[in-house]
Amino acid sequence: MLSVTKRKLAGLLATGLIAVAAFSSVAGTAVAADKIAVGALRFTSHSASFVAFERDYFKQQGLEVEFKFFQAAQPMAVAIASGDVDFGVTAISGGLIRLAEKGAVKIIGGALQEEKGIDGQIILVSKAAFDAGVTSPAKLKGRSFGITQTGSSFHYMAAKIAQKGGFTTSDIKLKPLHKVGAIIGALKSGQIDAWSIVPHIAKALAKGGTVKPIGMVADYVSDYQVTTVFTSADNAANKRDLVKRFLTAFSKGAADFNAALVDKTAGADAAEAMVKLVHKYVYASRPYEKAAPSIRNGAMRINQNARLNLTSVKDQLAWFKSEKLVPDSISIATLVDTSYVETY
Repeated sequence: MLSVTKRKLAGLLATGLIAVAAFSSVAGTAVAADKIAVGALRFTSHSASFVAFERDYFKQQGLEVEFKFFQAAQPMAVAIASGDVDFGVTAISGGLIRLAEKGAVKIIGGALQEEKGIDGQIILVSKAAFDAGVTSPAKLKGRSFGITQTGSSFHYMAAKIAQKGGFTTSDIKLKPLHKVGAIIGALKSGQIDAWSIVPHIAKALAKGGTVKPIGMVADYVSDYQVTTVFTSADNAANKRDLVKRFLTAFSKGAADFNAALVDKTAGADAAEAMVKLVHKYVYASRPYEKAAPSIRNGAMRINQNARLNLTSVKDQLAWFKSEKLVPDSISIATLVDTSYVETY
């Protein structure tokens, strides 16, 4: 018969309590969410993050998300580098590339993609310019073109339009206006002649009568990887599990968005629910009835599983180098960590 003294019993109880306490501590750590800040613009093209948040895909990956909103791409890249933001989704800019050179940021995936058969970014001109004969992108030579900053995606698109039109970037008068809202105001008032922008903004502007569409960016930039997913270089190198969890949640949000509004395979009810979800972040100040058509019109492909069109990224990097906007020494490996998603 097993004999247990009072002293042994007290020891066993103490050991048990210590084990329970240790287990409780580990369990508490396991369920504690990692707090992250996600940079975004209030564009339909950023919907994957919004869906992942609203449908708890981030929570399912143990992530507690706070959104921080920006007016342009380059300030978001700076915020990633400074640690104010953990993940961002935006276009490649000269600022982002220079930060990558300094070891501050890394592209880890793809987001918005131009795709044949799906309405993409539209080239617009003011009514004044249109009435003066600027009825196609080939007639933009000598005209002004709105951009946020020198070295922005708008700058890249303007250059590609010029190149295919048979003239040079210097033949277009680039007008840095820093914010999308400022560009819209300048275009509507005729202070600038042209701009290119995602369809949910472009189509709404065209309906107003003061702006005219004259072409599609997809005809000038083949398979353009419009936006990418990026994070700090430290996250990419040292917090791989965190990055993978973010990309998993983001990808689920993208899949829902594509099924509802791009491929339209999820049905009418799912499409309506998706538009209402996006409306919380895009055109939120407008009544739903007025915002809904623009949100539907802005539905472009968000890459499945955050696949990255590396060919497009290489072309963009080459252009930034050719314009002397970034050092020629920067390699694609400096800019992109290809270990997280499929590239092509």
